[in-house]
Amino acid sequence: MWNHLNNLRLLSPSIPAIVKIILFFSTWIVVWLPAAIVLAIALKWHPPQPLGNKKLPLLASLYVIVPFILWATSWIENTSFTNWGWELQPAVLMSLLRGLGLGIISLVILFGLQLTAGWIELKKSETSTTETVEKQINFWTLIFNPASLLTLLLAVWISATEELIFRGCLQTILQQDYSVLIAAAIASFIFAIAHLIWAAKETLPQLPGLWLMGMVLTLARIADNGSLGLAIGIHAAWIWGITTVDTEGAIKPTSRVPEWITGIAAKPLAGAAGILLLLATAAVLFLIKN
Repeated sequence: MWNHLNNLRLLSPSIPAIVKIILFFSTWIVVWLPAAIVLAIALKWHPPQPLGNKKLPLLASLYVIVPFILWATSWIENTSFTNWGWELQPAVLMSLLRGLGLGIISLVILFGLQLTAGWIELKKSETSTTETVEKQINFWTLIFNPASLLTLLLAVWISATEELIFRGCLQTILQQDYSVLIAAAIASFIFAIAHLIWAAKETLPQLPGLWLMGMVLTLARIADNGSLGLAIGIHAAWIWGITTVDTEGAIKPTSRVPEWITGIAAKPLAGAAGILLLLATAAVLFLIKN
């Protein structure tokens, strides 16, 4: 095993970037499969059944091995996590917090404008009296409660893992052979396709949005002078907000506009409004960069 890694390290400069990416994901899947099979049996899940609430344990088992795969990759590449934009510095934490703020504001604008236009509505309460007040209370208690805060912590973990993989490791490796733009397009395509693992039917309409999201997050890294802090924060805010709203079924379309505007199957990334949100975020990041 060690000799194999040493050989890869010696050959690394001559190996095409795409081949390195294939080796990266192949190794990751091979290492993960035994744990995934054991978990699937324990959870009594058989593909192609929907994952439902069984997704989180499988996702956790997949992501918990990421540091080891990334460490091996960095050793073979003779580089460090710092070169991939990962540093445990106060400045990175501040960037992460700014990203969280930007991501939350963007979601408030997205849902707020649609609520104002009557394209979507908040989940109706059981009582008809003081309906408007109750809707507002439902919305705020939806966001500020222990379950939602736990979701936020999970969102930060997931986004940090994915940003280190896609905007850190993959982007940097691909730039060995391609321009920043082409490397970002390839990494974002892999990022989008990877989401098919968990729910292919639901993810298919979101693929263009997921690809664009990857491009926007690459711009966030560029705007943050190569650091992943800003990208992690924005990504975490989007995961947190959309997951919370989706899990609680807090928002539903009113059918005043076609589903492709608000999001197919109530998924913002599968709608024109979500795409506009991404483009607006990209514009803000472009201004920050300049």
